[in-house]
Amino acid sequence: MTVVCAAVAAVAWAGSPQATPVRPRPAGTQAAKPLLPDAKLEAAIRAKFAKSKISADHFTVHVQGGVATIEGKTDVIQHKGTATRMAKTAGAAAVNNHVQISDTAKAKAANNLEQGRRRVQVKRGDARSDARSADLPRQVR
Repeated sequence: MTVVCAAVAAVAWAGSPQATPVRPRPAGTQAAKPLLPDAKLEAAIRAKFAKSKISADHFTVHVQGGVATIEGKTDVIQHKGTATRMAKTAGAAAVNNHVQISDTAKAKAANNLEQGRRRVQVKRGDARSDARSADLPRQVR
């Protein structure tokens, strides 16, 4: 009896129209649709810039098809990356960052690299060679 039921179910399943399985698109094949129209997205990005520390750089923003284009000059290297992140958080699908970094900012960054890290980082396994810790009495349990 079960064999007959299974055969009838297989015939019914084979005769019914099958829905094609939905496969997810690989990432990067198509840009995400922006949630805001271009004019509102551009205004949102400008508002974010105005509220932040990068407002002194006076970046220009243009949005077309959800893609933001940022142009301008800065004396702080980090402001370039900050501008990109702010545009993406405002809702831009993609960002073309054409911000130019000044030569003085590049020289300052190169000087910082030559001097090494500003703060000493001690690895967990390394012994501390700090003079202050040698002067402190040890606690006895």
